[in-house]
Amino acid sequence: MRLIQYLEEGQPRAALVENHDAVRPIRLDGGTYALARLAIASEQSLSAVIEVRLDEELIDYQQLVDEKRLLPPLTHPDPAHCLVTGTGLTHLGSADTRSAMHAKTQVSEAELTDSMRMFQLGVEGGKPAPGQVGAQPEWFYKGDGDCVVAPEAALPSPAFAEDAGEEPELAGLYVIGDDGTPWRVGYAIGNEFSDHVTERFNYLWLAHSKLRACSFGPELLVGEPPAHLEGTSRIVRDGETLWEKPFLTGEANMAHSLANLEHHHFKYPGFRRPGDVHVHFFGTATLSFADGIQPRDGDRFEIALAAFGRPLRNPLRVASRPLATDVKSL
Repeated sequence: MRLIQYLEEGQPRAALVENHDAVRPIRLDGGTYALARLAIASEQSLSAVIEVRLDEELIDYQQLVDEKRLLPPLTHPDPAHCLVTGTGLTHLGSADTRSAMHAKTQVSEAELTDSMRMFQLGVEGGKPAPGQVGAQPEWFYKGDGDCVVAPEAALPSPAFAEDAGEEPELAGLYVIGDDGTPWRVGYAIGNEFSDHVTERFNYLWLAHSKLRACSFGPELLVGEPPAHLEGTSRIVRDGETLWEKPFLTGEANMAHSLANLEHHHFKYPGFRRPGDVHVHFFGTATLSFADGIQPRDGDRFEIALAAFGRPLRNPLRVASRPLATDVKSL
């Protein structure tokens, strides 16, 4: 079961994806967020809540795209109550990358970088036995719901940015119940979108490099994704493919289990505030930046995973001048 959200008379409306061409609206005001809240309150599965509210009429999927009515598949009515975060150094990467990493670990502990130590922690303890707590991953904050850009909409890059690079990732989407329990609504394709030049200059600038826009969707997968996911990340410039590469994700290709990453995020009481929405990116091993690609204004990022329906597409928009940041005294 896959869901989308779209604008209907200025309000979010959830719909079930019937096929590549058509979606079936769900009769409940408030979109996916309202569906999740109702499922939690009524102690029903999301599927059960949806099935009794399906409309008889189908809507043309492409028309929603053309009319720019697509929304991220989960939103909060108040963007300040949507927290966007992520974890890094979680994926094993390709066989060549793993071999290179293993070769680098054949040095003394003192010679290892902080990144390599973090990666080793995940490899050795990122998939704990049931009931046990595994290694803590790298973690970062991206922003609140205002940093989320809808599928097909432009990803803005600030004028002060040194880079505007895609990061094809799996994202977990959550709603916090009234008793503080995190409930996973589903998963989506994500473009975590970061400034890799800033990060490369000094790893202590990682936090700065992550404070950028992002996108996820257009479809939300209800239920568990396959353990092995193979997709394609692509950059299109002037109608031609500039760069394209396959990427792997899913637990079979990760050093950490998804449950371990979720535990280390939601263990903090501040991330279990009733009613909040969380979007959590699970990391990647494939970047155009690693191949020397420099995206520019007008390029289009395309990230596809077959299990998630239509690809996530966003053009890049680079700001022409910095915004004023003067601070005034009261």
